[in-house]
Amino acid sequence: MSNRPTVAVVGSGFSGLLTALHLVADPEGPTVRLVERSAAFGRGAAYTTANAGHLLNVRVANMSAYPDDPEHFTRWLAGHEGWSAHGGFVTRGVYGDYLQDLLKAAVVRSAAGRLLLEGDEVVDISRAGPAWKVRLGVGREIEAAAVVLALGVLRPAPPAVAGPDLLASPRYVADPWDPKAVLDDEIDEVLLLGAGLTMVDAAVTLWRPGRRFWALSRRGLVPRTHAPVGPRPEIEAPRGSPVEILRALRVASSDGCWREAIDELRPHVRTIWQGWSGAERAAFLRHLRPWWDVHRHRLAPSVARRVAMLMRGRELVVRAGKVTSLNLDRDGVEVLWRQRGAKLTRRLWVGAVVNCAGLLGDLNQASEPLLRQLLLRGLIRPDPSRLGVDVDPGSRLIGVGGGAQVGLYAVGPLTRGAFWEITSVPDIRSQAAEVAQAIMRGLKLGSAAA
Repeated sequence: MSNRPTVAVVGSGFSGLLTALHLVADPEGPTVRLVERSAAFGRGAAYTTANAGHLLNVRVANMSAYPDDPEHFTRWLAGHEGWSAHGGFVTRGVYGDYLQDLLKAAVVRSAAGRLLLEGDEVVDISRAGPAWKVRLGVGREIEAAAVVLALGVLRPAPPAVAGPDLLASPRYVADPWDPKAVLDDEIDEVLLLGAGLTMVDAAVTLWRPGRRFWALSRRGLVPRTHAPVGPRPEIEAPRGSPVEILRALRVASSDGCWREAIDELRPHVRTIWQGWSGAERAAFLRHLRPWWDVHRHRLAPSVARRVAMLMRGRELVVRAGKVTSLNLDRDGVEVLWRQRGAKLTRRLWVGAVVNCAGLLGDLNQASEPLLRQLLLRGLIRPDPSRLGVDVDPGSRLIGVGGGAQVGLYAVGPLTRGAFWEITSVPDIRSQAAEVAQAIMRGLKLGSAAA
């Protein structure tokens, strides 16, 4: 075992777990040290929740952890009891159980010492000759031939219009996925900053009778609903600018099957994104991204019905606008905002503010200590679109000098700038398999060395 090279995987959510599982699947592969700072390995923030209202946003049939075995998850469900499906969607907690079962099976199946679970936080990564030195929070160091960053979704940046007194107050919730993110029962009015999937999750989690949520975003768009699976229209892989792609989608959706048209486009998204210039990507992010997000990342029907019910009863009020000021007061938070297209400033009083802005992209605003340290070392740099870290087509991190770092990889949402659609299971599972194979080839191990 001592002759095997070591690969350190930082983060054991879906991205990191799947990368580790692919690496240990080959009997001749490396030793893998899977490092996780939270209490649970294999779940990540998304699948830790036990809330029965938190459903997957992708149907069971497309949630296999392995791209070459599409029925793996459905077979796992068939062998387990105590779960239920809502129109083809199961809870995220059940999916977390599935991932932990995969981890347990890998630990049992692999040779002794092949997969090591490190309950600690990585605080620094540096070069150590041809290898990498990974320093843990307790002071230990791991020497690794390759390192994979799988940090998942980064906490959104605090709103620039909020003062430090509010940000330090219990009336501000910086991360709705934090288990400690609870509100006092006496709070009746809550501002949700954002109107996407995170907003829906926060409303489901924090709802109680008599509480009203105000959701504000630039366009006020709420995620659309999954519909029953229908016949897919034939779409040739479209080429051209974002506007030309939009036209092609509208033509393919002329009979009302826009969901099927978007799903049919999915395999081509990476090629389309990588074919656009920087200006075209910027135009898409500025003008079309909000529309793409709500149509592409949809809600399970039962969740959508609950959101619609909350909106009909005005327990959830969604508005398009911009918050201009958040001021902490003795009795709550004063919110000043302008409705989209209007000049008049409006005032709203709430008992708490929850940041539901979604994925953070700009590394310069990241609160993640490890990313800040890697930026200082020059080992990583922001991607041109400011969506995450800059990586090459093989997911190797690019440093300040512009060269790819040999043996230093990133997987998952951090790499959106290179691949765009890399936030859900069907996309990440393929990237994890590709990165594992790239590492095996680089280390000249197993079948990948042939």
